[in-house]
Amino acid sequence: MLIAFDFDGTLSDSEMTVLLGEEAGVAGEIDEITERAMNDELSYAESLYARAELLDGLEAEGVERAFGRVALRPGSAGVIESLASAGHHVGILTGGFDRGVETALESAGVGVDTVVANRLPLRNGALTGRVEGPLIEGTKDDALEELAAEVGVGMADTVAIGDGANDLPMLEVAGLAVGYDPKPAVEPHCDAVVASMAELREILESEGVF
Repeated sequence: MLIAFDFDGTLSDSEMTVLLGEEAGVAGEIDEITERAMNDELSYAESLYARAELLDGLEAEGVERAFGRVALRPGSAGVIESLASAGHHVGILTGGFDRGVETALESAGVGVDTVVANRLPLRNGALTGRVEGPLIEGTKDDALEELAAEVGVGMADTVAIGDGANDLPMLEVAGLAVGYDPKPAVEPHCDAVVASMAELREILESEGVF
C-alpha cells in the first residue's frame, strides 16, 4: 500500500511558516493567513505566496534556526517505522518545505520513501520572498495519483492522512481518508478521524494496514 501523510499539523504539530515568521517578527500575520487557508477561506497558493513574501530578507541563520525547531509528533516515528516494516511505501506530501521535513526526520532518526515538498529560495544569504515547488499551484490529489502510479499501487490501496483544506484533494481520492484533528471544513470528507498517533495506529490496524 501507499501511505501519504501531510506534514504540518499531521506528522508534526509545527507550522513551518509560523516558526519562520517568529524569526522574522511576523508570526502573527503569518498565523492569521495560515488559519484562513486551512479553513478553506483562502486558496492555498494565495496564502503561501503571501506568507513567503512576509519572510523576504530573513537571513539563512534564522531560517536554519526555524527549521531546527520542526519536530515530529510523539509516536509519529514509530508509526512510520511500523508501516515500513509492513512493506508499505510511505510518503510525505506537504505544502511545507523540504528542509524542515528533512531536519525533523533526521532528528527523529527515521526516514520515508518519498517527500514531495516546496522550497524557499535564498539569494545572498537571505530569503527572496518567493516560494517554489510542486505543491503550490499543484494539488495533492495529482501528487498522490502520480506517486501511486510510480509505486505501482492502485488508488484503492492508498491511505491519505491530513488536517487542512489543502489536504482535501488527496483525502477525496484516497482509498482511505484519515483526518488528523481535521479542520471543520475537512472533517466531513474523512472516513475516520483521529487525535493522536496512538489512535491513528488503531485505525490502520483495524483497516488491516498493519
